Amino acid sequence: MNRKLIFLDIDGTLLPPGDMLIPDSTLQALRAARANGHKLFLCTGRNLHMTAPLLEYGCFDGAICSAGGYVLCDGQVLVDLPMEPEQCSGLSAVLEQHGVDYTLESRDDTFAGPKMTARWKFTADAPDKPLNSEAARWRKAMEDGMTMNPLADYKGEPLYKIVYIAEHSKDLDEAKRLYEDAVRKADDYKRKADDYKKEKVQEAKAEILKAKDEIDREKADNNREMNEIRERRAEVQRSENRLVQREASLDKRSDSLDDRENDLKKRSDLMERKQEDTARLHDEAEALVTKQNTELERIASMTQDEAKQIIIDRVQKEAFHDAAASVRDIEARAKEEAEKKARNIIALAIQKCASDHVAESTVSVIALPNDDMKGRIIGREGRNIRALETATGVDIIIDDTPEAVIVSAFDPIRREIARLTVERLINDGRIHPARIEEMVEKAKKEVENQIREAGEAAVFETNQHGIHHELVKLLGRLKYRTSYGQNVLKHSIEVSHLAGLMAAELGADVQLAKRAGLLHDIGKAVDHEVEGTHNQIGADLAKKYRENNQVVHCILAHHGDVEPGTVEAVLVQAADAISAARPGARRETLENYIKRLEKLEEIANSFDGVDKSFAIQAGREVRIMVKSDTVSDTDIVVIAKDIVKRIESELEYPGQIKVNVIRETRATEYAK
Repeated sequence: MNRKLIFLDIDGTLLPPGDMLIPDSTLQALRAARANGHKLFLCTGRNLHMTAPLLEYGCFDGAICSAGGYVLCDGQVLVDLPMEPEQCSGLSAVLEQHGVDYTLESRDDTFAGPKMTARWKFTADAPDKPLNSEAARWRKAMEDGMTMNPLADYKGEPLYKIVYIAEHSKDLDEAKRLYEDAVRKADDYKRKADDYKKEKVQEAKAEILKAKDEIDREKADNNREMNEIRERRAEVQRSENRLVQREASLDKRSDSLDDRENDLKKRSDLMERKQEDTARLHDEAEALVTKQNTELERIASMTQDEAKQIIIDRVQKEAFHDAAASVRDIEARAKEEAEKKARNIIALAIQKCASDHVAESTVSVIALPNDDMKGRIIGREGRNIRALETATGVDIIIDDTPEAVIVSAFDPIRREIARLTVERLINDGRIHPARIEEMVEKAKKEVENQIREAGEAAVFETNQHGIHHELVKLLGRLKYRTSYGQNVLKHSIEVSHLAGLMAAELGADVQLAKRAGLLHDIGKAVDHEVEGTHNQIGADLAKKYRENNQVVHCILAHHGDVEPGTVEAVLVQAADAISAARPGARRETLENYIKRLEKLEEIANSFDGVDKSFAIQAGREVRIMVKSDTVSDTDIVVIAKDIVKRIESELEYPGQIKVNVIRETRATEYAK
């Protein structure tokens, strides 16, 4: 059998009001409960003195007295928590100031002023007056001889309870206010004192540690100086030994140098004779060259400068042709290697980060249980639908579509609030302006919670802790923001993962790349509220909430408005392009698509020597046919570069566009 703890109130539960004798039937029940192993406790606001007569019955294991301030169990005191003396004195002063009568209850005594004593004496002297349970208890207690001690007899015993009576509630309210202010000030003073004490203790500890460090440092300096002195003495001794050895060596070298000096003098004389012979031969060679040049000019019928110029022109043409061919070969090899490496890195990153894509629009369709619900949503004279549109800031479209209502708004957050509100109103069945306002407020709170949770989930998923809570909230708002049909929050998470994976492959800062990738589109959360581009707004927000300068730079540079200055900025730019260019990630209107293809072909056709151009692969590649008789193989390299520069400066596009320039030469003959 499970043992239980049973807590019993006294007045009106254990005893009839005003009585101190436990009925026999109740005593039998109490004893039966204890015999079954249960624990019985009295739970009362009385002090221990007033509760003691009931404990003498021997039916209870303990008591909770003075409203929890004093607790007994099996004869042991478990809790003894009297009021603070400052609380008691402060409360007494406030009550007296406002004419409120009160009593002070210690563990064994009750103290009261003359007015309070007179009140309870009147209660005892009016036996026929109907009283509540508390007053009836006091009347019985005073009939049994209990008296209240005057306040003058109170000597500072611990107090557990203060009972007060006021003639007017305003006096009590004012007293409560003043007391609460006093308690609050006292707590503030105490907290400040504790803080000051802790500060001084910490300062003292710091001074002691500082002094200790200085002593240790002085000892270390002394030891170091002694070691340096010993090392210097040893070094001096070694230097003396080396000097002795060097003197002996110098003596030997001096004898050797004398011998070499004599040898060098002989060699110097021989060299002077050879120089004289060389100068003579040089003069003879110059005279012969001059004679040959004169003879060659006579034979060729041109001067030496003219011949030089012809040779220089021929070399320049050959060098230009060779250089163009070399540049083409080098660029081809570099592009091949770079493209292969980039493809491997990007493919690996994309494989590791396979995200779902959700396309969203500017309208939400809400299913209705029946067409009669449309009339209820509209309301009498249209008051319900006007209240809905006013409270949410959206357009409610009710047309001939069966069992459906359309919510239209460019602000996705307002649209979501309106959708939740309408769905809940339909489920609730009560549709009127007051209910609509209530449901709108609930929907706003729910959407705010969803925004916060979405931001926290994104931070947790990318393992980017320490982001300011306002930035986390703005990240959550991106859940309801789309760009070309792509959810911006999912796009940001994907960019973070892609940038981190590519940074790991290249040995860059992974955490910096992931953090910048997560926050690169943060400006889109408020770009409809703040003027400027979303990357500039995002950079300002990152600065405001104390993000790293490198993160701010990555946000600014992710669309090329600022030249990327770090590897991480380039990776964020690349990850953004990869995420946006995934098949199905974004959508654009047919009109914009056709305009982009036409502009692409128009740019290609504007160059001299271009015969035809074709935009293929949805505008991701353009093939250009050039005239073989006017454009050489080396010129097509220059044309391809110029077309790429024009496309980069004049077009906006996700990802990259491949430019292929093709030159074809055909020779056709007929055998007859």
